[in-house]
Amino acid sequence: MKSILIADTTREERERIVAESIGNIDGLCDGCSPGLVEMYQAYIDGRRELREINMEFNARYTRVAAGPTEASAE
Repeated sequence: MKSILIADTTREERERIVAESIGNIDGLCDGCSPGLVEMYQAYIDGRRELREINMEFNARYTRVAAGPTEASAE
């Protein structure tokens, strides 16, 4: 597998990586989110790595345990 780091890719390769990853890059299909493409523009432009963008996006969500926790047995 080829590296997807900015230093190892051209702008055209980064555009293709994003397009292949999210599907319709034009955002013109029904139900598509044009904001998703905008989120990855910094990667395409060579300003931020994919890892950074994805970590920031994921940091907005926290996982909450479903249901009560068990009390310790005494």
